[in-house]
Amino acid sequence: MKRWLIIGLLFASSLLVVLYGVNASDRGFFMPEQLGGVKIVIDPGHGGLDGGASSGDVVERDITLSISHELKKRLEKKGAVVVMTREKDGDAIAEHAPSDKFGTNRERKFADLKLRESITIEENPDLFISVHVNAIPESRWRGAQVFYHAEGAEGGEMLAKSIQNSFKERLKNTDREALSIKGVYLLKKVPMPAVLVETGFISNPDERALLTDPAYHGKVADAIVDGIVQYHLSDKQ
Repeated sequence: MKRWLIIGLLFASSLLVVLYGVNASDRGFFMPEQLGGVKIVIDPGHGGLDGGASSGDVVERDITLSISHELKKRLEKKGAVVVMTREKDGDAIAEHAPSDKFGTNRERKFADLKLRESITIEENPDLFISVHVNAIPESRWRGAQVFYHAEGAEGGEMLAKSIQNSFKERLKNTDREALSIKGVYLLKKVPMPAVLVETGFISNPDERALLTDPAYHGKVADAIVDGIVQYHLSDKQ
């Protein structure tokens, strides 16, 4: 009897060693993932005919989509459940309601905004992240900046500050602070902590070069993820 007990223990030990070797690189096998159970909606700004800001052939809608895909991959690796309001070049209408027709581009843009709101409310995530690119007439301005709505859901300000601090620490290319903003419809309307991330200025030549580099998109996504993780950890305390 003792002999079989010893053999059983040795077999169990060997099995654990094998599983450890196979899964040692998977932190989630041994410990809870940092964002396990957290649901996040990512909203890549603009899309389709609504290109957003532009400089020559550099258009906001393309940059925001690329960064958002990088962000989605990284968040999922942390255990988050991620929903994107659009995953293709077109706007949300083209992806989710392609048969809808509109008399003007303005009508379509407003309907697209409302659709993103509806998607977010229906998905009921823990966080809402809208990804954008900045541009102004003066080329000297640069730096990522995160915005929240003072009348939005509780937690937006803390989330914005956490991501902004991460930009400062990881990208080291901005001394800007997270700011409250009133003119962003979705930040006010969605019923969960929500931020708009301006990832940089394409009106600045140096930053425009970075924002057209796929490798930099990954760095921006890493900074956003780190900010989300820090917010989530602090919110749990």
